[in-house]
Amino acid sequence: MLRRLVPVMLTAAVVALGIAALVVRPTSDGPEQTADYVLVAGVPGLRWDDVDPANTPTLWRMAEQGAIGSLAVRSARQPTCPVDGWQTLGAGNFAAWDETVVGETCPAPEITVERPDGISANLPDQRATVTYNQERLRWGTMPGALAESVRCTVAVGPGAAVAAARPFGRVDRYAAELPPDPTALLATCVLGIIDLGTVSGDDPARRADAARRADEALARVLAARPERSLVMVAGVADTDRTSRLHVVVADGPGWGRGWLTSPSTGRDGYLQLVDLAPTALAALGRPAPERLFIGQPAAVVGDRPADLPTAIAAPADADREAGAQQRVAGWFFLLLAGLQCLLAVAVLPLLRRARRDAGPSGPAPVPRRVVGTVEVLLIAAALAIPAALVADIFPWWRGEHAGFYYGLVTAVVLALATAGVRLAPAYQRTLWPLAGVAGLAAVIVGADVVTGARLQLNGVTGYSALEGGRYAGLGVVGLGVFIAAILLSAGWLAQQVRRSWRPAVVVLVGVLGVIVVGSPYLGADAVGAVALTAGVSIAAVISTGGWLTLGRLAWASIAGLAVTVGFAILDLQQPLAQQGSVGRFLTAVGDGSSGLTVHRSGAANLSALAGSPLTVLALVGAVLVWFALLRPWGGLKRLFGIYPAIRAGMAGIVVAALIAGLLGGTALNVAGAAAALTVPMAALAALRVLDHATDRTIPATSPDEPSAPPKGPDRSAGAVTAPPGGPRVEQSRPATGEEGTAAQAGPAQSSAGVAAG
Repeated sequence: MLRRLVPVMLTAAVVALGIAALVVRPTSDGPEQTADYVLVAGVPGLRWDDVDPANTPTLWRMAEQGAIGSLAVRSARQPTCPVDGWQTLGAGNFAAWDETVVGETCPAPEITVERPDGISANLPDQRATVTYNQERLRWGTMPGALAESVRCTVAVGPGAAVAAARPFGRVDRYAAELPPDPTALLATCVLGIIDLGTVSGDDPARRADAARRADEALARVLAARPERSLVMVAGVADTDRTSRLHVVVADGPGWGRGWLTSPSTGRDGYLQLVDLAPTALAALGRPAPERLFIGQPAAVVGDRPADLPTAIAAPADADREAGAQQRVAGWFFLLLAGLQCLLAVAVLPLLRRARRDAGPSGPAPVPRRVVGTVEVLLIAAALAIPAALVADIFPWWRGEHAGFYYGLVTAVVLALATAGVRLAPAYQRTLWPLAGVAGLAAVIVGADVVTGARLQLNGVTGYSALEGGRYAGLGVVGLGVFIAAILLSAGWLAQQVRRSWRPAVVVLVGVLGVIVVGSPYLGADAVGAVALTAGVSIAAVISTGGWLTLGRLAWASIAGLAVTVGFAILDLQQPLAQQGSVGRFLTAVGDGSSGLTVHRSGAANLSALAGSPLTVLALVGAVLVWFALLRPWGGLKRLFGIYPAIRAGMAGIVVAALIAGLLGGTALNVAGAAAALTVPMAALAALRVLDHATDRTIPATSPDEPSAPPKGPDRSAGAVTAPPGGPRVEQSRPATGEEGTAAQAGPAQSSAGVAAG
């Protein structure tokens, strides 16, 4: 009776704990009106390195009394040139002016501004750019959405005219230059957008001169600002292909000293360019246009250092780290993919000769020293990404040769981690390297997420604030590694207990992983949590051995669907601005705009599939497993037969990684990160079980008791002792069914004969 209730209890546990893990943040009302006027002063290219009390005294004083942060200027194309930045500001969504290819530096914007009456202005190219954004790009952007949301907008300068133009090109009030006394002009409309000039180039003297001129113009704006006005200064764009984080400062009623943040970033001190439009409307008490703005209103949080130089040092350092991350991440993943491909090729001959021959005329076995060296390399390959994550604890990006320092730090961390696994007393046990690597990776990624995901942000193996995809929680690479680590750990732990308890162990460990991934206070990845739930469900139902029958598949599907539906219901109860990806998609289905969401996801999957080294890792891992490890001579079937809980964990990894990539718009990136850890450990474990394919055990006397130890050499319960220098193969209760068959396999049986379904 209890055996029949296990699937029901399993489903209930996964559903209850999964939904509890995915409870969304409490609802909060949007910001109330805090100003009668909003002025947005844009300075393309302005970075925190350009701000100091001597050269930019006005901005320095404004930053002292206001809220500050780092601005990510993502638009519909990279780099975000000034004209694209201005248009993204006015659209509240990712926009691009046209499809002109950008070289090393951004071209001077060619903006035609017509002055029909000397008061307003008209942009004749606005209709064409609206059509381009609506029909050619995937964001559904409507240039001019910000101006359409208020009755009157004033613009100063051609860049500001792009941001202030309505969809049909009209600018309500326009001045080509800021007048000596702009008091009357700035009081004309509730929303003012001012172009203070551009700070560009690498020459310090040239940048300082441009920043000084912008600061002088800002002084006139602040002197003429209307009563109860919010002033925001923002570096709204890049000026060349070197993307950077830029300045953002807000000063006005309710915008006192602190850090700027928004729900779109979820990280104190970070805003996106698309957040400025909804922030302006929220400060004026105006509703944002539905489904047009992708950003969220900014807010002010405390805990900013009282000393401004100390406070500014944080965003300036983040800018340097983000810039170095972009330069280093590419070659790191290319090098990782190349080395893992070479290691996969090197493992093939060892797999062919790993099985020891019982007769005197068989081929000579591979020397133990060679096998030991390959094992260490496999462990190092599996730990490469976790070690690279830990390397971001050290400020490697501050050096002149950042890439070299990062490589050196990563190599040291990797060597220490590999030595820790290799020198452990339990290393000779067959599954210990797999368990040690999985446990270490799960602890590293989990600890980082629980402590605020500091290593994920701008980390080489994390995510970049310059990309604009994520600013808090668990990134794509971290998700793949964590999925693999948590499910391998669950499989190893389940293998240590009685069969009847294995599903419970997998569920317990898996739900802890779901909480870390899906909680909005931790990983904040709803899609990843749903995918991991599916993987845990599959792993739990086959952890006791046997095939994935229709009944087991039904229970696993019920558990996964129940968690997804439960989370979707909770998510749909939130306001539209606070919904997660699942809730937003279902809302789009309800109002008929889901086609745009599907188009975005499809385009994102295609881009990720074609442009990431992680795709190579996923494909190479799949080829190695299918054409080598799962062959009769590959050892993986024998491993699965002896250790069905490990088979369950690896099956769950495949399911979870593919679902996370497909639904998250990252294609095979999650699977590639998971394969970087899983495939080397699968190859190592297969080598070990092949090395003992001719060992025999005495059949067990009861269904849940291990085989009796044979006479002769010491073979303790649960392990078969290898010859001197060799690893020890764990025989986990091989009494009945597939485990018993695998454990009793003699020289006449091939590894294919002990396959576990």
